[in-house]
Amino acid sequence: MRDFSLSVWWNAALITLGAALCGYSVKALAVPHEFVAGGVSGLALLAYYLTNTLTPGIWVALWSVPVFALGWFAVSRRFFFYSLYGMAVMVLFMELCTTPAPVSDPMLAALASGAVSGAGTGIALRTMGSLGGLDIIAVALNQRFSLRMGSVTFVFNGLLFLAAMFILDVDRALYSVAMVFVAAQAMEYFLGMFNQRKFAIIISDKSDEVAEAVMHHLKRGATILHGRGAFTGKRKKVLLTAVNNIQVKRLEEAVYSVDPDAFTIIGSALNVLGHRFSRRKVY
Repeated sequence: MRDFSLSVWWNAALITLGAALCGYSVKALAVPHEFVAGGVSGLALLAYYLTNTLTPGIWVALWSVPVFALGWFAVSRRFFFYSLYGMAVMVLFMELCTTPAPVSDPMLAALASGAVSGAGTGIALRTMGSLGGLDIIAVALNQRFSLRMGSVTFVFNGLLFLAAMFILDVDRALYSVAMVFVAAQAMEYFLGMFNQRKFAIIISDKSDEVAEAVMHHLKRGATILHGRGAFTGKRKKVLLTAVNNIQVKRLEEAVYSVDPDAFTIIGSALNVLGHRFSRRKVY
């Protein structure tokens, strides 16, 4: 599955889907209500509203030129070309979309646009690339100065919406903030939808047997740590393992069929890298 996820056609398919959703959300939902998206797209929309020339898609392409010029020197060629493809597809869909979505209420339009664009961005970021724009800048600054990508995005969008409050009316700027907030939540949801992992810490008097059950029934590795009870002072073996969501109940069955008195802690892991899980994403 990991080799499948690295294939060019699979990455291109996901980027195409994500770019189509983002392009539609901007052109059909955001532009008719004069909302400002986040990142470079928001900068392009501000330029479009101020000048009323060209098209939003062309403005996105123009603002992306210096961004990709920076990205050529700051990120890998693979990430660069995937992101360039993503940006081109998004601009194409923005140009092809000529009919506004039938949503008249501004708040509903902001929520819908945020949900659709967040889904598109999340799908695209599950690949070896992105949709360009601010993602390129954030990755470049992270590689060069170790700045957190989330911090870069927050500062840029903060300045962008501050400018929008002076250029547009305050109501539209606030609708835009709501739209970007929804987009961020939707993006996080789609990034983690098929990538949720759980870690388990198991304390048992039969740790070796439990480890054998985990490896045999779940086909997962495990690590035995050496611990000591704080109250009794008794030394025990502590089992550490990682599973995906659908294996949690099977893990419980494997543990408690061996030791009904086992003490188990199961928590959510942000990311698991290594054998039979995800590979480290290199930009």
